[in-house]
Amino acid sequence: NYFVLFLLAIILFIHHNIFIFNKYFMVTMIDVGQGDSILLSYPHNQGNILIDTGGIVSYEEDWQKRKDSYSIAKNKIIPYLKSLGIKKLDFLIISHGDFDHMGESINLINNFKVDKVILNCNELNELEQDLIKALNKKHIPYYSCIKNLNVAGGNLLFLNNEIYDNENDSSNVIYTKLNNYKFLFMGDAGVITETSLLEKYNLHNIDVLKVGHHGSKTSSSKNFIDMINPKYSLISVGRNNRYGHPNSETLENLNNSQIYRTDLNGSIRIKIKNDNLRIKVCSP
Repeated sequence: NYFVLFLLAIILFIHHNIFIFNKYFMVTMIDVGQGDSILLSYPHNQGNILIDTGGIVSYEEDWQKRKDSYSIAKNKIIPYLKSLGIKKLDFLIISHGDFDHMGESINLINNFKVDKVILNCNELNELEQDLIKALNKKHIPYYSCIKNLNVAGGNLLFLNNEIYDNENDSSNVIYTKLNNYKFLFMGDAGVITETSLLEKYNLHNIDVLKVGHHGSKTSSSKNFIDMINPKYSLISVGRNNRYGHPNSETLENLNNSQIYRTDLNGSIRIKIKNDNLRIKVCSP
């Protein structure tokens, strides 16, 4: 009897204390409605990075006055991280200062462990200033306008270090290779940024493109898409959104790639297993 109780105690200890290590590279575009939130998870807990947090924009009242509103961080992002056995984020990357990309950042750092935060090159807006105040209170270091980020599982290159007169074009644009598959995350960067990227970098045959600005007509120009030639295009967009995203012309530009959309497919998970890229969707 004592031996059985001892075994049960060991099983309970293991269940509550051991990490659930993911064995493969995994990228998840989390369905956060009209916004962005993308998780990069490296094998064996070598690194966990969240690009953007989403954020539901209210048009009836000022966002700072809202209380008891639905929290994407508490109700969707954090439960998903915990389901994967992720107990902390090594980096939270904010592509730019728009609410639908960083509106849940304070909720996230207040309710989940985040080691470091990365911002873009543009001047700090009110949202970013509020985030920095929260980061300082929690003694979380933050950095802006970086060029690369080394994690144990790989390297992220920040391709856009220009400062434009708007948040979208100043978005952090991130390029990385996972098991030799090329990923490009465009934030909300538009045509002017795309043109600059083509002038500076050799961006050909991208395997997975995070489409800029939710498929807006201001991004994903035909010239840019033809040059980078993505195999898969991921669009994070809200169902029946007021902007008409994604734009029909943009979808036509992306027509040679396989398109996934959160409004139609729900969350989109990419796993690289045995050198094969596999995509799984969770219907909304």
